[in-house]
Amino acid sequence: MSSLSVLQELVSLMLPPTILDYFDVVRVEERAIGEKERKGLERGEVVIHLDEHNEFRSPEEGHTYRPNGFYEASKINDFPLRDRRVALILRRRRWVDEQTGKSVGNKYNIVTEGTRHTVEFAAFLKETFGYVPDRSFIA
Repeated sequence: MSSLSVLQELVSLMLPPTILDYFDVVRVEERAIGEKERKGLERGEVVIHLDEHNEFRSPEEGHTYRPNGFYEASKINDFPLRDRRVALILRRRRWVDEQTGKSVGNKYNIVTEGTRHTVEFAAFLKETFGYVPDRSFIA
């Protein structure tokens, strides 16, 4: 197995299931956090930037679409990694339906409704605390 394959496997285990089917990791950065911003034992934050693949998955028959940049990026909390909180910054692509002039994009089930947590992280928080906080103690 090549080094690249091993790294890709490791990344796929660290991110929400299937996210790499629709997004590419474009940048990873580690950010220090100040004393005032700390909520627990974390000593930093890993920020993983992901851009959606250039593929509109739900075209309407008879319509044509042209790329039109990205929607505003979304920040989503995920499981901590070592002693660092993890934030996913997702940029979803936007297309214009040339027949209607409307902006359209793909929809994903990545966050739990009413939160900024990945589905799996929110389920863990609910199981641990009995509810899903709207803001994570690590965010």
